[in-house]
Amino acid sequence: MGLLSIIRKIKRKEKEMRILMVGLDNSGKTTIVMKINGEDTSVISPTLGFNIKTMVYQKYAFIPCALSSCCASYQDSVIRNGCDILLRYTLNIWDVGGQRTIRSYWRNYFEQTDGLVWVVDSSDLRRLDDCKYELDNILKEERLSGASLLIFANKQDIQGSLSPDEIAKVLNLDAMDKNRHWKIVGCSAFTGEGLLEGFDWMVQDIASRIYMLD
Repeated sequence: MGLLSIIRKIKRKEKEMRILMVGLDNSGKTTIVMKINGEDTSVISPTLGFNIKTMVYQKYAFIPCALSSCCASYQDSVIRNGCDILLRYTLNIWDVGGQRTIRSYWRNYFEQTDGLVWVVDSSDLRRLDDCKYELDNILKEERLSGASLLIFANKQDIQGSLSPDEIAKVLNLDAMDKNRHWKIVGCSAFTGEGLLEGFDWMVQDIASRIYMLD
């Protein structure tokens, strides 16, 4: 992301984040998006192109300060040596299909991506090599070099699924570029477990890089 793009984001009154969600087909991408948006996930159709979901992320964060002008600029309660500040961001989530025939079109969605969510079906042991190959390729893209990377080791509720540590080993995440901000989180799109933990990390990591407290 260029300097002008960063400045533009800082100056916007409504802070926005562009999240790109990709992974192999049937990994659970659409189910994750619908689950965190509070939608019915009983019937899910394969994504043949892309879906866009816009949702508001809100969370209180404790910001250390000296109880001076920092706290005075907010209407939130002051607590000891800091203040509780309501963080509010608009997330534009691009959920892109993962079928082999359309993976070559992923590159059309890379521009101005703040966060990349890679979803892994932890129970699909036969395609983990394919998963690693596609992830390696996408991380070579210069347009995604500054994006925060969240890896969801999905379907942890299915017996026989690999753990997040095992998925990290298969994907060889320890060998990733040291400048890349990344995290792997075990989750279940079916139960919702782990989803908020993952998105909390991603939003806060993106905010720490491209936004400033007004």
